Amino acid sequence: MLSRFIRRTGAAIQRRTFASGITRLHAEHPNMCQTVVHESTGVVYLAGQVPDDYSLDAKGQTKEVLSKIDTLLEEVGSDKSKLLSAQVWVKTMDDFSAVNEIWQGWVDPENKPCRAAVEANMAHPDILVEVMVTASK
Repeated sequence: MLSRFIRRTGAAIQRRTFASGITRLHAEHPNMCQTVVHESTGVVYLAGQVPDDYSLDAKGQTKEVLSKIDTLLEEVGSDKSKLLSAQVWVKTMDDFSAVNEIWQGWVDPENKPCRAAVEANMAHPDILVEVMVTASK
């Protein structure tokens, strides 16, 4: 295993690349990492992203989540124009149109991914939206 550290906006990001050609970033959490890159295929997998500010409404939380996705994709040389698929979880379908409004303003209209969206209980009662994407590099 090779261990490297890269710098982004002043914060150290742990990056581990294994002999299998799989790179894992932001692996500090005991259960998961935030980004996995399969180097030989160039496929990027992101963990489900939730907002940091749970006090925001559905639109605000969606904007924050999509911004986090932009940042994680940029770290590995990708962006939203290279999305392959997306999974969206909303706490209540009452917020579905608000989430879609923000999504439509964010997603690349020429390169929309396959997407599923469902209502789900969240890990914290104040989380209103979670998004997980797969992209190419």
